[in-house]
Amino acid sequence: QVQIVESGGGAVQPGGSLRLSCEINGIGSGLASMGWFRQAPGKQRELVAAIKNSGDRTKYADSVKGRFTIGRDNAKYTAYLQMNDLKPEDTAVYLCNVVNFLSEPVTPVFSSWGQGTQVTVSS
Repeated sequence: QVQIVESGGGAVQPGGSLRLSCEINGIGSGLASMGWFRQAPGKQRELVAAIKNSGDRTKYADSVKGRFTIGRDNAKYTAYLQMNDLKPEDTAVYLCNVVNFLSEPVTPVFSSWGQGTQVTVSS
């Protein structure tokens, strides 16, 4: 059974930083492309960033380019999201999943999601 656990969220002021972590268990060994999504109240879930299983390619939503950086631990199904210069519009629940990196748009693989981690940016 796949288990997705996200952590690292919190409340910060505009311009602040957070580092999110995600661990996915129950899918055996090997590498997989991983991605971070976010969902704000009343809005559709959107892709924030994705990293290919090889770790050498990344994709970002235009709204976060230059501010967010996705990384992964190649030994495990673990992904990170370093978020700098946070803005109020970044406020959302952040979720991660294994992704189809080469699809356009990038799509999640698993239909079940973790609880997510709340990020709130306000002054």
